[in-house]
Amino acid sequence: MAEEQLQQFLHKVAQLQQFVSLTEAEPGLRAALSDCSCHHEVVELARSRGFEIGRRWGEASGLCGGDDNLLQGVCPPAGQESSKVLLESAGLRLELIHSCSAASAPGFWYDQPEHEWVTLLQGSARIQFEDEPQPRDLSRGDSLVIEPGRRHRVVATDPAPGSLWLALFWWQQSSHGLNYAPASSWR
Repeated sequence: MAEEQLQQFLHKVAQLQQFVSLTEAEPGLRAALSDCSCHHEVVELARSRGFEIGRRWGEASGLCGGDDNLLQGVCPPAGQESSKVLLESAGLRLELIHSCSAASAPGFWYDQPEHEWVTLLQGSARIQFEDEPQPRDLSRGDSLVIEPGRRHRVVATDPAPGSLWLALFWWQQSSHGLNYAPASSWR
C-alpha cells in the first residue's frame, strides 16, 4: 500500500473512532445513528458533526474541492455562486454549479443561446421564467430543460451548505452542422 493510501486509511479510522466516542457520549446522536437505514445516511450524520468517513479504500482526491465526490465541494460565500466545468467537447458542456443564498441581480435575465438541462443535486431553488407568472420551486432531484432564448432568472437558492446544480449545455444540430455558441457567450 502506498504511503498516501495508508495515511488516508489511518485518518478515516481516527475519524470513525472519534465519531463512535461521540455517539457513546451523546444519547441523541446514538439514537440518530440507529435510525440510519443506509451507509450514505451514516456518512451524512457523521459529516454533520465534522467527521469525514465517506471515502472508501483507495479512492483518490480530484474534482470539487479536492474530492471526487461532487457533493463535497466547498460552499461559496453567501450571495455567490461558483462553477466548475466537468466535461467539455464540441457542442456540449457539463458544469457543476454551487450557489449559496444566491439570486440573479434585480432586473437581470439569463438569455442564453444554448439548450440547458439542469438538476438539483442538493438543496432547493426558485427559478422564474419571464413567460410564467409564478416562480418554480425546485428541490433535490428536480430537473428541467431550458430552451435557447427562454429568459429566466434565479430568485433564490439555499444558504450554506447551498444549492448544488448539475447543468448540461448543448447546441442543436442544424442541416449545416452544429450551431455553436462561442465561449464568450456562455454564462
